[in-house]
Amino acid sequence: DQFDNLDKHTQWGIDFLEKYAKFVKERIEIEQNYAKQLRNLVKKYCPKRSSKDEEPRFTSCIAFFNILNELNDYAGQREVVAEEMGHRVYGELMRYSHDLKTERKMHLQEGRKAQQYLDMCWKQMDNSKKKFERECREAEKAQQSYERLDNDTNATKADVEKAKQQLNLRTHMADENKNEYAAQLQNFNGEQHKHYYIVIPQIYKQLQEMDERRTIKLSECYKGFADSERKVIPIISKCLEGMILAAKSVDEHRDSQIVIDCFKSGFEPPGDFPFEDYSQNIYRTISDGTISTPKQEGMRIDSKTTVGKAKGKLWLFGKKPKPQSPPLTPTSLYTSSTPNGSQYPIFSIEPVHYCMSDIKTGKPRIPSFRSLKRGYLYLQGPALEDFSHLPPEQRRKKLQQRIDELNRELQKETDQKDALIKMKDVYEKNPQMGDPGSLQPKLAETMSNMDRLRMEIHKNEAWLSEVEGKVAARSDRRHSSDINHLVTQGRESPEGSYTDDANQEVRGPPQQHAHPSEFDDEFEDDDPLPAIGHCKAIYPFDGHNEGTLAMKEGEILYIIEEDKGDGWTRARRHNGEEGYVPTSYIDVTLEKNSKGA
Repeated sequence: DQFDNLDKHTQWGIDFLEKYAKFVKERIEIEQNYAKQLRNLVKKYCPKRSSKDEEPRFTSCIAFFNILNELNDYAGQREVVAEEMGHRVYGELMRYSHDLKTERKMHLQEGRKAQQYLDMCWKQMDNSKKKFERECREAEKAQQSYERLDNDTNATKADVEKAKQQLNLRTHMADENKNEYAAQLQNFNGEQHKHYYIVIPQIYKQLQEMDERRTIKLSECYKGFADSERKVIPIISKCLEGMILAAKSVDEHRDSQIVIDCFKSGFEPPGDFPFEDYSQNIYRTISDGTISTPKQEGMRIDSKTTVGKAKGKLWLFGKKPKPQSPPLTPTSLYTSSTPNGSQYPIFSIEPVHYCMSDIKTGKPRIPSFRSLKRGYLYLQGPALEDFSHLPPEQRRKKLQQRIDELNRELQKETDQKDALIKMKDVYEKNPQMGDPGSLQPKLAETMSNMDRLRMEIHKNEAWLSEVEGKVAARSDRRHSSDINHLVTQGRESPEGSYTDDANQEVRGPPQQHAHPSEFDDEFEDDDPLPAIGHCKAIYPFDGHNEGTLAMKEGEILYIIEEDKGDGWTRARRHNGEEGYVPTSYIDVTLEKNSKGA
């Protein structure tokens, strides 16, 4: 009898289910916005690596960028949480809510139909009851009328017979209505019993099962909601551990060393300034407490000349001296030529003691930190091919980097040449596979590139040996105690440092670090390549050509180099024998994250 209340309760259950689905949807939006904002934050602070010079070098910067990467992975895990919630919780809730509404509607319709049928049976029974009651009243009236006429002496016999017939008719109709009422009553009682003991309990049981399934589904969604978060906790923990490891990787000593290596110029510290005596032409009484210099022949100097030379050290920041300066004034402006023939002025600054070195002492001229200023002036002109515009130490590093890059390019060209030669041999042996002549232009281009790269390497190694020789010479001169040799007029080397030997300008080409044969031996002495997978021979291969490896059908080999597009794969037997085999003759299986057999 609580059909309406159950209707309201099931509707409340569906509304609550949809309310929780809306909550999950809003949580998903929060996770998505959070992940998006994290990714935007990472993108904002990630370096724009447009060139190698902008790559982070300091451990603190590298650690920060590693933290950004871990944070980006963390944002990805938040997206995984949102996706898992959307698929496993929200999507499932919406589908189940639709099915629940359909099922509830069906059960309620069945209950309403049962109730309507019972009401119909009650109406039929009630109508038969009312009809039976009405006929009984009519029969009583007919009986009263018959009895009155029968007792009335004035009534005729016809009236009495007529009243008797009317009584019999009403009595018969009352009996029929009585039977009809009894049948309808029995039918209604049966339907009512069936309704309350079979039909409605079955419908209510179905509604109860539906509501219990809804409750179970909510419980599963609650669990799935938490599982979506719990699944990513191990990965999030790894992200946080990565941030901690990045923080621990910061090395202040290494950062300091990077700064030292970055700004190390290779120039020597400035020497002591000599005493400049301007009182030589002033007559004074020599006493024990007076500072003076012994008079020597050829050492007399004009005070005006000395003063003019003392002002000469400020040419870069002041006025250039007039051409009638004494011959001892160093050159303040010279022209340097670039490989393309362009010229640009370079100012050089000389210490004051250069002007007096030929007069006062025999100590060699030592470059000072002031010559570092030349580096900024060099930046006004185009960068030179040999990096002579840089300080010696930075020039050595740049040259070494260029040599390493050229060696890598040369190795690539060498591998390409070997592949072309192998392909040409295959074409010559099997003309149906291709025309050997079609590979000749590419092979000639590769050989030309190799020659060009070797020349570049030779030239850069010559510059490197020159720089290293001069750095070593300066180091030896810095630690030498013999400083009483004659002073020669200084010359400025391409990298902006000074040299004391005039013959260094005409010395022969520098010696290379390694002979070309020694360069080739470096690759021949390398350790065997690690295996990156294995293969099984599908067809036999004779391997008559040089560099190929014969194999039998079904033989298992190690893969040490993948096919680079030339149709050949480098393989190795168990005994260490290596060679190339046709890729189409084998079934290759590569190992993921292989570190070698």
